Amino acid sequence: MDGLLRRFCADLRRHSLLPEDGRVVVAVSGGTDSVVLLDLFHRVAVRDGLHLVVAHANHQLRGDASDRDETFVLGLAARLGHPAVSGRLDVRAEMARARTSVEMSARKLRHAFLARTAVEQRASVIALAHHADDQAELFLLRLLRGAGGEGLGGMAWNSPSPADPSRTLVRPLLGLPKADLVAYLKAKRLESREDSSNKDRDILRNRVRHELLPVLEQDFTPAIRDVLCRAAEVVGTEAGFVRQAAEQWSAATGRPDFSSLHPALQRAVLREQLREAGHEGGFDLVEKLRQGKAAVTVAAGGRLAHDGNGRIRTGVRPAPPKFRDEALTIDLGAGRGTVEFGGGRLEWRIRSAPGPKRSAAAAGREQLDADRVGPVLRLRHWRAGDRFRPLGSPGNAKIQDLFVDRKIPASERRGRVLAEATGGELCWIEGLPPGEAFKLTPATGRRLELRWVREG
Repeated sequence: MDGLLRRFCADLRRHSLLPEDGRVVVAVSGGTDSVVLLDLFHRVAVRDGLHLVVAHANHQLRGDASDRDETFVLGLAARLGHPAVSGRLDVRAEMARARTSVEMSARKLRHAFLARTAVEQRASVIALAHHADDQAELFLLRLLRGAGGEGLGGMAWNSPSPADPSRTLVRPLLGLPKADLVAYLKAKRLESREDSSNKDRDILRNRVRHELLPVLEQDFTPAIRDVLCRAAEVVGTEAGFVRQAAEQWSAATGRPDFSSLHPALQRAVLREQLREAGHEGGFDLVEKLRQGKAAVTVAAGGRLAHDGNGRIRTGVRPAPPKFRDEALTIDLGAGRGTVEFGGGRLEWRIRSAPGPKRSAAAAGREQLDADRVGPVLRLRHWRAGDRFRPLGSPGNAKIQDLFVDRKIPASERRGRVLAEATGGELCWIEGLPPGEAFKLTPATGRRLELRWVREG
C-alpha cells in the first residue's frame, strides 16, 4: 500500500472518521488538496465499498475560471465513477445582504450547500481537505487576531457542520503536510486546478502562507509548521477541558462561589452563556462582565450584566445611544497596513493606477484616488451634521438620510466606521459606495485599496 494512503487509512481509523453506513460527501474544489483527498477516498472506496458523492461549490467569483473548475471536478468524478453534485453560490449577493467579507460569505454559503447535499444524499459525513499546513496558518491567523484557547485550538478532526449540526465534518488530511500532498499528486500524475486568488497578497491568510511562515521557517525553525500544529493540539485540548469544567460547574448544585473559581474557569462560564445568547465572547467583553456588575452595551444596542455569581442577565434596559468619540489616524506613507478599529479590521494598500473598476473591486474592497486622499487617513464614527457624497450621487447628503435610504438599522448607525481624507472630507463610509470626489479617473496616478472586515 502507498505510504500516504497507509497514513490516510490509519487516521481514518484512529479518529473514527468513517460513518457506519459508509456514505461520504467529499468536498472537491479542484485544487491539489481536494483532488488528493478524492483520490485517496476513491482507493478506500474500491477496497472497502464506500459510497462517495463528490460535491463542488462554484462561488462564481472568478468568471470563466470558476466555471472551468466546476467542469473539471464533474469530469473527474465521472472518470472515477462517483456521482457528483455542483452548486452555484451567489457570494456577492450574500456579502451585500449580510455586510460580511467575501471569505465569510463564501464560507457560509459553501457549508450550507455541503450540508444540503449531505441531506439529499442521505450521508451523515462531509469530508474536507484541510491539512497540517492549513492548521498552522489558522493558528497564526487567530493568534494575530487575539483569539483565546478555544480559537487557537484550530480545526478538529471532526466537528458538527455549522450549517446543520446533524451532519459531521471530517478532515482526514489534518495530519499530513502540504508537501506530501503535492508529492503524491505528482507521483500519481493527477491533474488539478489552482485558484488564482490563493496568490493574492491582499488576503491576510495568503500573506501568512507566502510571507510570514517562510520567514519563521527559514530564520527560526524549519519545523515551524509541526510546532504550530502541536501547539494548536495542546491549547485546544486544554481549552476543551476548561470548557467541560465550566459546564459541570454551571449544572451542579451546591457549587463553589463564582469568585473562588480560577479566572480561566470564570471566563469559560461567562463565555458559554454569551455563546448561548448569540453573542461573540471576545476577551474584552468577558473581562468587563467578569470584573464588574455594571451593564455592558453589545451589538444592536443590547445590554448585558453579570450578577456577580456567574450568571449573565440579558435584556437590561439600554442607555440612550450616544455618538462615539473614538478615532484612529493612519499614516499612509508605509504603503500598506492593517488596523483594528470600531469592531472591525481595515486592510489598506497603495498601488499604481489604473486599477479595477468598482464593479470588479466590489468583492469586499473599495478603490480611492490615493493622491486625493492625501498622506493621512483618519477613521472615526458618525457625528451629528456629517454630510457625504457617495459615488454617482448628484450632491452631498446628510449621513442620517443616507442610512435611512439604505435601510441601515438605527441601532447600527453610530457604530459604522467612516474615513476622512487628509483635508477632513469624508471619503468612505462602511456599507456605502466611496466618495464621488475620490473616485478613480484617467488622471489617477496611485490608487488606495481599502478592504473592511466587520468582525463577528
